[in-house]
Amino acid sequence: MSEQREEEEQELTEEGEDDTATNSQPGEPGNDGEEVQADGSTPGESALSPVKVVLVPEGHVMTVAFAIGLSIQELKFHLAAELRVPAEVLQISLDGRVVEEKQSLMELGVRPHSSTRLEMSSIDPTAHPLQHDDMPDVITVRVQTDDGVFQEVVVEIERPRQQKAFRGGYRHRLTGVEYHHAAVQTWPKRRPDRGVVVVSRDTQTVELKSQTQQCPVNVSTQMTGIGCYVSCTNDRLVAPGNYITAEEYHNRRLRAVICLQSFARRWLAQQAVDHLRRERDRRLAWLELQERRRREEKEEQLRDRRQRWLSPQRREDFNLLYHALEKWRCEEEQQINSSMRGAERKAALCLLLQQETKLIAAIGRHRIAVQNNNYDKTIRNFLDKSAAPHRWRAADGRLLEMDSQHTVRARELRDLYNDVSLPDVGQEQRLDILMILKHTVMEHECQLTRDIVDLIDREVDLMTRGVKAASLEGLRKRISTLLLQYIKTPAFNPEVAKLLKVPQNSSQLKNDMFLCRSCHRYLRSANFSPAASARVSGQCRDCVRLDNIARSRDDFTCYKNILSRLRADEQRLNEDAKIPFLLQAEDVRYLVEVVWASRSAFHASSDLYNLVFVRWEHRRDWSPWNCILLSKEEMSAHLEVQDAYEATFICRIEHKHMLARRHFSQIPVMAEYLDSQLTATLGNQLVSKHITMTVKHATDSTSDSAR
Repeated sequence: MSEQREEEEQELTEEGEDDTATNSQPGEPGNDGEEVQADGSTPGESALSPVKVVLVPEGHVMTVAFAIGLSIQELKFHLAAELRVPAEVLQISLDGRVVEEKQSLMELGVRPHSSTRLEMSSIDPTAHPLQHDDMPDVITVRVQTDDGVFQEVVVEIERPRQQKAFRGGYRHRLTGVEYHHAAVQTWPKRRPDRGVVVVSRDTQTVELKSQTQQCPVNVSTQMTGIGCYVSCTNDRLVAPGNYITAEEYHNRRLRAVICLQSFARRWLAQQAVDHLRRERDRRLAWLELQERRRREEKEEQLRDRRQRWLSPQRREDFNLLYHALEKWRCEEEQQINSSMRGAERKAALCLLLQQETKLIAAIGRHRIAVQNNNYDKTIRNFLDKSAAPHRWRAADGRLLEMDSQHTVRARELRDLYNDVSLPDVGQEQRLDILMILKHTVMEHECQLTRDIVDLIDREVDLMTRGVKAASLEGLRKRISTLLLQYIKTPAFNPEVAKLLKVPQNSSQLKNDMFLCRSCHRYLRSANFSPAASARVSGQCRDCVRLDNIARSRDDFTCYKNILSRLRADEQRLNEDAKIPFLLQAEDVRYLVEVVWASRSAFHASSDLYNLVFVRWEHRRDWSPWNCILLSKEEMSAHLEVQDAYEATFICRIEHKHMLARRHFSQIPVMAEYLDSQLTATLGNQLVSKHITMTVKHATDSTSDSAR
């Protein structure tokens, strides 16, 4: 487009020069002067000249071709339309001198086809700044001609003569930046001229005309007259009704519309109320179901605790008994100290000590009986594990089993042990079992097998002499014990090597043995407490359990229940959760008792069997610094409500998170899940004290003094 404009300007310039050369004949009038055109301007004034306008103070340059006869005022109007500012605020200067509006470019010394540089500024730069787009006015394009030669062509950028139409757009919600759809940069295609005016003012104007019309057909009516009778039997008498005005008509329509709307709104209201009623009933049914489930769960816990008190079978059950015993002792001791003085108090404390001793002895006897009853179950589970075939799941989901020579050997020894341990068998059957056992153990020559063979021969000799079975019970017990020892030897039964606690390879024990400072035994690391927050106390599990029975008598059942429920919930929300599986019951006890003071965060509920840990921020994984202790009733409300707590409550929860973060940041296995910056900040704000050990020693000293 710019090249076409340059060609037109060049053709106009050439035509002007030809006309000047033709009209300026020597010797004719007017040769020395300029020829005057019809509009009063000379041909030189219509010649074009490029003018470079510098915008001050931005420094942008606008290059536009103007006629040299154009005045400064007309130049301002043109530039004001380009820059979208009023022409009154523009000020044009040449070489630092302000130019008057009446002067023309020719008077300023502008000649055709010569470049001129003008400065333009705004009188009010704050309200009307001079801004121009970054597109240059002239660009150089390198094109290839038909001869294959590259040639540089100067192309002038033509500014749009009209404002681009707004084609719509959108706005970024976060940044607020507006984006407009691009408008067409070329002129619209002009429709071909049909020779008929299709767009006219007359076609858009309604012309009103009043004109009377007369029916061209004459119609006559008949009536009774002289010589004509018209029957009136079928005539109807029509009486005029009341005249209804327009206002009355519209009022009647309005009342009808209001009536329809009232019925429609009533129906919609009934539907909404029915929906709300159904939602209420569903909500009440769900709440009743949850309440019944919590009540059943509470009753199940009470029945389980009562059953564990009456018939303890596991170590946790005996810990519950010792905990109840300690609670009873503390209550009795407090009552004695508050109601008695002097010798009477000492006698009551001695009687209390005797009762406590009797109860401890009864619990110990029951524990020994339970251990004897559970011994056979433990041995049989051990033998079943060693004799179990190798199992794996195939690609199609089927469970495959495979027996090796070791599993077959373990299964034979298991069946042999079960036969030897049968209590009531006949003499012939017993002799067959002993012969099979003798031939089995004689495959290996060692002191253990020789002892077993000697005991078998002794029992066979006594049975042949007619000794009663009750007298052989001890001998048979010794044979079963030695046979079990024979089965647990990996040289005779290789399959049990993977089930033994002590590995047979001594190199595996080199870096995995530790000294217990209480029982002075060297044990493996698996025999020590694996709690994440446990200090290096140097006590094995048995010593810690014995110390708990003798001193504090704590019950960790409730904390284990809290931990198991926490692990199940986190496993359901995130399969890659790690922190809940690093914690142990002792760590949960520290969180519950020290950090959360054994109370829920909302209503301060102190029932440990009804407390659970949930996430404080639902989008982050659970951790001791992203949790809250609530009751089971409060948990559902917390999961439904988000970011609706008061500032004081949030500060209190964040303070507890800081305490937990400070405590667990000292543990290497938990420190890697902490933010280093937050850890450093907490280290400068808090001072760590081992609260658990302090409380424990204080309790121990009080108990010892009371005893």
